[in-house]
Amino acid sequence: MSASESLEQSGAITDLLATEGARQVWRRRARRLVVIVVVLGVAAAFALRRGDRRQARPSFKAEPATIGVLTVKVSVTGTLKSTNNVEVGSELSGILTKVFVEENDHVRKGDPLAQLDTAKLTDAVERSRAALAAAEAQVVQNDATVLEARATMNRYDEVSRLSGGKVPSRAEMDAGRANLERAKANATIARANVPQARATLRSDETNLRKATIRSPIDGVVLTRKVDPGQTVAATLQAPVLFTIAQDLHKMDLQVDVDEADVGQVKVGQSVTFTVDAWPGRAYRGVVKRLGYASQTKDGVVSYPATIAVDNADLSLRPGMTATAEIVTITRANALVVPNAALRFSPTAGDAPPAGPPGGGGILGRLMPRPPADRPKLPAAAGVKGGGSRVWVVNEGSAMPVAVAVQTGATNGQLTEVVGGRLTVGTPVITEALGEEP
Repeated sequence: MSASESLEQSGAITDLLATEGARQVWRRRARRLVVIVVVLGVAAAFALRRGDRRQARPSFKAEPATIGVLTVKVSVTGTLKSTNNVEVGSELSGILTKVFVEENDHVRKGDPLAQLDTAKLTDAVERSRAALAAAEAQVVQNDATVLEARATMNRYDEVSRLSGGKVPSRAEMDAGRANLERAKANATIARANVPQARATLRSDETNLRKATIRSPIDGVVLTRKVDPGQTVAATLQAPVLFTIAQDLHKMDLQVDVDEADVGQVKVGQSVTFTVDAWPGRAYRGVVKRLGYASQTKDGVVSYPATIAVDNADLSLRPGMTATAEIVTITRANALVVPNAALRFSPTAGDAPPAGPPGGGGILGRLMPRPPADRPKLPAAAGVKGGGSRVWVVNEGSAMPVAVAVQTGATNGQLTEVVGGRLTVGTPVITEALGEEP
């Protein structure tokens, strides 16, 4: 290769290297430019969004104050019972020979329920009748003895008069008088034995009647605890053989009223309740008794109350568990607001920012500035400290405004407004939803 060719090749290589270096420089500059554009775009979007948020208005959920019926209820649970349960037992001991009724049978007062063995009782009655007859006969016999002794004494007196007192002797006269007095005393004892014998007979006849156990009331047999052939031992106390419920068309619901609610419950208040046996069906009753004696269960103090229930169709049965609501207050045409409106309390973030949101277009929005101040929320006139208030939205400034109210009864969801400046239909704020553009 000649010298001229070597020089040409060197120059070509140099030009190639210079061109490659220039390309790398342009690539680095392009990447930097792209990064700068992206950063500026993100900053501009942030500034625009910030400006939009500065212009946003707070949004609230509100419900109007309405006129309606406010009902306050106290919830209780209890058990259904018959108005009068009678436990029927036996005063006598013995063996049951017959049982005449089954559970759920309807009985009338005086109907036989069961029969004890009456053999010994019948014998006792016969002995008492015989003893009474003997006592009455003894009276007749002693009366005759009295007559005989009196006649003997009369004869002694006549003989003594005729003999001038010579006969009979004084001893015979004294013996005659003594016999008469003994006869009179025996007659008196015999007469006293007659009522005693008659009373014994009546007692034995009563025991014989009690051998037949009868229903003391009209009602329904709830339980039967005995069978024929069973021995009844009535030594210390009468055993319970049957339980009879009096007229299940009227029942009582026994409930426990919590001490926090007992001040609201009064006799005569209406009650609605449900039972698991008939879901979806509501029964009605009336409070007829509220006890003064407290009772404590699991550390909770309560007071017993009795609710009168009409059970005309006999769908309710003793022992069913009921969930009841006692209507303690009913307000017709009451101005009510949701309880959430009374709990709502706006913060400074719920007010729109004061002053202009910023100007100068995108560059103005990109320029740093101090945070915008939010105005103080106005207080309600006449409300001090813990006074009741609700909040409404001022359409002109979009700021919540407090309105003083005087509250009355509440049922946990709605509260009655009995005073203040709130009017019907005014939307009251229940919660803040955030900001809207």
